[in-house]
Amino acid sequence: MSYSYHRMWRISTWAIGLILLTVLFCSPCTAATGADLDVSILQYQPIPAEIGEYVTVWVKVENRGFSRAEDVSVRMVPEYPFTLDSPGNADKTTGVLSPGRAAVHEYRLFVDENARDGIESIEVWYQEGTEGVWYQKEFDIRVGSVTFDSRGSVQIMGSPVMEPEVFMPGDRGTIRFSLANTAISGSVVIGGEEFDTNARIQSASLESTDGITVMTGTYQSSGVIGPGESVNLTYNIRVSDDIEDGTYYLNLVVVGNSHALSNSWRIPVRIDSSSVRVIPSSPLVLENGAGELEFDVANIHPNRLSSVSVRLEAQGVEFSPSEYFIGSMDPDELFTIQFQATSSDNNSLSPRNLTIIADYRNGANQHSSQVGVRQLRNVSVEEDNRFGIALALLLLAAIAVGGYMLYKRRKEKQ
Repeated sequence: MSYSYHRMWRISTWAIGLILLTVLFCSPCTAATGADLDVSILQYQPIPAEIGEYVTVWVKVENRGFSRAEDVSVRMVPEYPFTLDSPGNADKTTGVLSPGRAAVHEYRLFVDENARDGIESIEVWYQEGTEGVWYQKEFDIRVGSVTFDSRGSVQIMGSPVMEPEVFMPGDRGTIRFSLANTAISGSVVIGGEEFDTNARIQSASLESTDGITVMTGTYQSSGVIGPGESVNLTYNIRVSDDIEDGTYYLNLVVVGNSHALSNSWRIPVRIDSSSVRVIPSSPLVLENGAGELEFDVANIHPNRLSSVSVRLEAQGVEFSPSEYFIGSMDPDELFTIQFQATSSDNNSLSPRNLTIIADYRNGANQHSSQVGVRQLRNVSVEEDNRFGIALALLLLAAIAVGGYMLYKRRKEKQ
């Protein structure tokens, strides 16, 4: 009995170990090569969802995996106090969803007339394949009939401040808004009734768009802003690596004292992949394996770049300095730099590839890019001939000076 027990225990231990190894080593491989679906609430309007009214909810489904997803479906499963405008609108089909792509589906939910102010939740189900497993996520929706009798209104003061000012693909940065109460007095009389002019920000959200993701959530209940006062809101954003150059628009949605005093602004975000250009300003030639190379460095990006430096690479060639640090460069600023180059093989006259690499920062984002590949030539120069020519020129000059002095003396004696 003891032997059988220990034998079964060893087999069970071995089986458990095999299962763990399978989970550890096989599951990540599957995840790394398959589709990976994720759903989120892109936005809902109005905020808060009004009691006894419809609220529109936009659901985003995104494929974050490495292969395309087939037959993607999304299902809205609301619970009290929410009901769909029609049961037939619960299921939405996306079809094929390629890696890195997303689809947005719109739902209209009715908020029950007996609902209470507060945070309520909805469930969103999603699946891949017609016979696939349904997965579910829960999201919060703010419900309320909160309005205020204040008549102050909120407006953007000045232009949004972006850091960096112009983004490059792959950059991260911030957008800061200054929201101000435009009222100039403490109260206002409307229809014979006096109201205060305080302004409230019940919620403020910056909405993502294709290629630009807003990583900061919605600001809730940012407090009371008196006449002439302002408040700053900062959002973090991330730009995708494959975004194209151009101007993109994010929506800033602010719910004020009431839904009637809500605002929505389109915020432009510029994307420009241009950066540093390095141009040879003298022939790229070494004489007997040594020489000085000169370049013009220009910042062709629309905003200031910092920590700009240039490096050269060529097989069998050493450069001094190994990296030329320039520092900050304003747009269209030009800077001239020099490198001393020394070849380890003076006898080779074959051209070599000279790779030019520029490092720089756009805001807090570090970039490194190969800005050009040029041909570096090596020529042989006879130093003795050069010395002989120089010596001959010196002798001719000495003879000329001596002849002139002799001529001058003779003429003075006459």
